[in-house]
Amino acid sequence: MAQPKLKTTIAILGCGDVGSTLAYTLILQPICSEVILVDLKQDLLEAQVRDLSDATYRGDSGVKVRAGTHKDAGQADIVVITAGAKQKIGESRLSLLSRNLHILESIFSAMQPISPHTILLLVANPVDILTYFARKLSGLPESQVLGTGTSLDSARLRGILAEKAEVAPNSIDAYVLGEHGDSQFIAWSSATIGTTPLSLAMPSHPLTPAFKATISSHTRGAASAIIAAKGCTSYGIGNIAASICKYILFDSRSVRPLSFYQPELGCCLSMPAVVGRKGIIKAMPVQLDAEEQAQLEACAKGLRGVIEGAEKEVRADRELERALEQDQGA
Repeated sequence: MAQPKLKTTIAILGCGDVGSTLAYTLILQPICSEVILVDLKQDLLEAQVRDLSDATYRGDSGVKVRAGTHKDAGQADIVVITAGAKQKIGESRLSLLSRNLHILESIFSAMQPISPHTILLLVANPVDILTYFARKLSGLPESQVLGTGTSLDSARLRGILAEKAEVAPNSIDAYVLGEHGDSQFIAWSSATIGTTPLSLAMPSHPLTPAFKATISSHTRGAASAIIAAKGCTSYGIGNIAASICKYILFDSRSVRPLSFYQPELGCCLSMPAVVGRKGIIKAMPVQLDAEEQAQLEACAKGLRGVIEGAEKEVRADRELERALEQDQGA
């Protein structure tokens, strides 16, 4: 008779600003019984484990924190990938691709064999592209590979709309969709406060093109402004990643905008989905107007172009490696 699983484990790959903030949030809530940190920088890894462990000794958190290997991570309930090259000031998320794709390949190579029940959560940028490639590199079902996508952008959107409407943010039902980046868009046509359309709920703020442009600029540019001032973003995305982990482990069936594979679009980008213990339980249809549908298709086209370019680069690198191996063997 199979023994029941007695603990839930979340592995965090990369214990820099985002990874350590996520770990700290998981300890405070708490969400799981064990957090495994994995990082190639051993001194940093050991210091983070000791510092985070100190936060568990107050007595009201039973979460254990330990250092682990990539193979350890491959057996966790959830693997959160925050490891990657840090975004530079003024650098677009897509320009990070060539550096972070190589990091992703080395991670999955070291994690094998991965538990068939593991859920992968991608946080590192460009998150939509890396989520797309993680599907192939991990060998896991597509439903078990997802990215944070526009979850944080949507939270920022709810925050600014809540200020304008003078209501609580959790009363706002509005999403930023598409790429977590420059081509993202707001699904204005389906946004509501409670069951009331925004146009009726915010009479003092008509949904003019200028108003929409201001809000869109805020949600799209918030990260760049924070990075310019302090060098990184960590608290917002750390909390978002922790909440997604909670939805998964608690099988909450919450609806959130997450990056996952869209077969009809040929890429990973953010759309509303039901998330639970098996990852993406199902996609939730969203009604878009003609302009929003065009933005979605343009976003997907841009992402597919980047994916195709990356796949060509990967093939070229592998051909070069084979040629060098043959030359050395000659």
